[in-house]
Order: sequence, then structure tokens, then C-alpha cells
Amino acid sequence: MSVVPKKEQVHSSTHVPMQNASLTTWTNYLLAIHPTEIDMGLTRVSQVAKQMGLLNFDESQVVTVAGTNGKGSTCAMIEAALRLEGLSVGVYSSPHLLHYNERVRINGQDASDRDLVAAFEAIERERGEISLTFFEYATLAGLYLFKASRLDVIVLEVGLGGRLDATNIIDADVAVITSIDLDHQEYLGDTREQVAVEKAGICRQGKSVIIGEPNMPATLMKTVNDIGAHGYVVGKDFHYQEFEDHWSFQDQWINLFDMAIPSLPLPNAATAIAALRHICPSLSLSHIRQAISHTQLSGRLECVSECPKVYLDVAHNPHAARYLLSRLQAKHPKRLLALCGMLKDKDIAQVLSVFSPHVSLWYCCDLKVPRSATGADLAACLPQTDAVQVFNSLDFAWAQLQEELQEDDIVIVFGSFYTVAGIKTLIKGNDSA
Repeated sequence: MSVVPKKEQVHSSTHVPMQNASLTTWTNYLLAIHPTEIDMGLTRVSQVAKQMGLLNFDESQVVTVAGTNGKGSTCAMIEAALRLEGLSVGVYSSPHLLHYNERVRINGQDASDRDLVAAFEAIERERGEISLTFFEYATLAGLYLFKASRLDVIVLEVGLGGRLDATNIIDADVAVITSIDLDHQEYLGDTREQVAVEKAGICRQGKSVIIGEPNMPATLMKTVNDIGAHGYVVGKDFHYQEFEDHWSFQDQWINLFDMAIPSLPLPNAATAIAALRHICPSLSLSHIRQAISHTQLSGRLECVSECPKVYLDVAHNPHAARYLLSRLQAKHPKRLLALCGMLKDKDIAQVLSVFSPHVSLWYCCDLKVPRSATGADLAACLPQTDAVQVFNSLDFAWAQLQEELQEDDIVIVFGSFYTVAGIKTLIKGNDSA
């Protein structure tokens, strides 16, 4: 699966940023020096990490979170509960929405430009002739800053898959698998059984793995058992129930009743609680309740307008689309409007087919990235009976949507991190105008 660029592919005009260069200069440099965006395999990044002393974190407990969807939400809830308990916590996540700094968070604070640049400079000194991807640089930078901070717990969100993801150079004390579905088929396989094997690659012999996927492919548990990890599975080892205005969680140690429905997905909340029981068994139940109830995450059914209701969600695959629709239907919209921008390598037809019977008006648009599908591409995947408008930019689509909004409408903006980030930037710009 590794497609390593030849040395001559590196841009000869690209120069290492000078000392004290800006973070933007560095990220542009990192994008330029390794033309392959996804280059799966652990050999190169492991070698640099070893040279930098970043393979062992004996002073910290490491939690690695994989899954098709729900990784970010699960990491955020785990982080919140541990911090309420007074533990020092670092979180590495991707991609970012608005600022690169969001990828590395230490005790609730995004890494500063200065610290990230210092990390990049250290990596550049050590890597020599070894070529690293943008994501591998980011992962090493996070590990570098976590090492310097001597944290109690490090939470690593897998970028893609698990087995060959750069985060997997570190042995997890507790592994978490949130969900199994199809995405990135060209790298992970085109069946759930193949995807499950890749996700299970984050497990380690003798360590716990928390599995939040209720419809487990047989290959998942087989791989866990072959590795020698201890699986704790939803519906078997831990359970949750949703009621009209509350929910409950049970496992062999605790029973939590009458919890407030969280803003983040309930399956991820239950998985986070199960993981917390293995990360910190003595964790206060009141801290668990508080963290799960109050944690929010940008771009996950994020409400940015109350009247009319406007929600932003980064859903970009069929599994996420189905869950998002279920949440929107629970709000009983008279009219659902959708603004959608997607990347061309996603399963556009399947994602849009989830929403098509329920959307009154579509606003399909291009994104300003090379991987973008066009608004016309999206429209072509919708039935001819759907009311569809096509735009060549988010700006125009957003402006037109606002002209046609009614007070009792519900709007969902979705399809990509780029879509959500673009709208958040527009809203922020309008607020400051």
C-alpha cells in the first residue's frame, strides 16, 4: 500500500524554511516536499520517530482511537472526562477545520504556532533523506510536543485505517474502534470485512480494545484474537439505552441512569464511557456524566443559527449520512434544505441517496480544493425530480440559500470538512463585518 515518491520527484525549488519562519511557510513546505498526499506504511515515519526518541511513552498512558466515523467525538469526550479528573491530557486529531493548530491539543489548548514550528524544525533536522508526508510530519510534531509535556494520557486519533496509519507507530495501552463502514476503499478495501482488519491493527497483545460497532464483521474479532488483545464489545460487555429525554449505560462495573442526552452521537458517548473505565477505573462518575453531557465538537451537528435552524456537519460517507439524517428527522422539520459540497473520491451517490427523499431544496457547490467534485457532479447524482441549484462556490450557494430561507426551515450544511470550514469562515466574516 506504500507508494513512496522517488527522490527526484521532490520539488527542486523547495527550500527548507529559514529559522523562525511562520507556521504557514512550514505547512506550505510540508505539502510541497512529498507530492503523495497519502503514503501508507510505517517504515519511514518509525525510523524518524526512533531517531527522535518518540517511540516510547512509558510516562504516559496512550489511547488510540480508530473507526470510520465517530473518532473525533469519542476523543473529545474521553479528553473532557480525564481533564475534569485533574489529569494532564494531549490529543492528536485530524483534519483541522479552521486552523492547523487544532491538530495538537494539550490540556485543552491548541498548540501555538511557535511550538509547532519548533517541532517541525526538530523533525527536519533528524529526517535526513527520509521523505515524510504532511500527515506524518503532523503526527511526529504532536508526539514531539506530547513528549516534552510529560502528560498523564495521550489520545491519538487515527487518520486513515489503523494498521498502516502513522499514529500506529505508538503502542496503545487502550485501543478504541468506534465504527466499521466503507470509506477510503482504495486504501482500506471495498468490504466491511477488509476495513475491519485495518482498524483492528491498532490493537496490542494483552491490552484492551473497546469496540463500539454493534454490527461487527467476523474479521474484526478474529483479528483482535489473533493479536491477543482483550475485546470489550457493545451489546455484550457494555450496554446503553436511549429514552425520550435521557439515556443509560451499564457494564460489569457501573450503572449510570438518567443521563442527559448528549449533543454528540450516543453510540460514541457509550464507547467513550467504556473506554474511560479501562483508561482510569477510579474516574469519578460525576465527572463522566458532566463530560458526556456537555462536550461539544465543531462541525458535528453544530447549530450556528436558531431561527431558522442551521446545522453544520462534516458527514461525508453513507454511515455518517444515515446517522445525521436520523438526528435531523427527530427535529421534525417542515422543510429541510441542504447545502452540500463533497470531494470527488467520496461515495457521492450513496451519501446523497440517503438525504434525497427528505430534502426540499438542494444547493450543490464546488469546493476550492483540487479534490473537489463540482456542484454539477453532485446534481447528477440526484433524481431529476429533486429541486437542485448548482453553484461554483460556497459563497454563492450560501448567499442564495439565505434569500430563500423561511423561519421554520431546517438547513443542513454537510459533505466535507472543507464545506463546514468554508461556511464557518463566511459566518465569522459576516459577524465581524
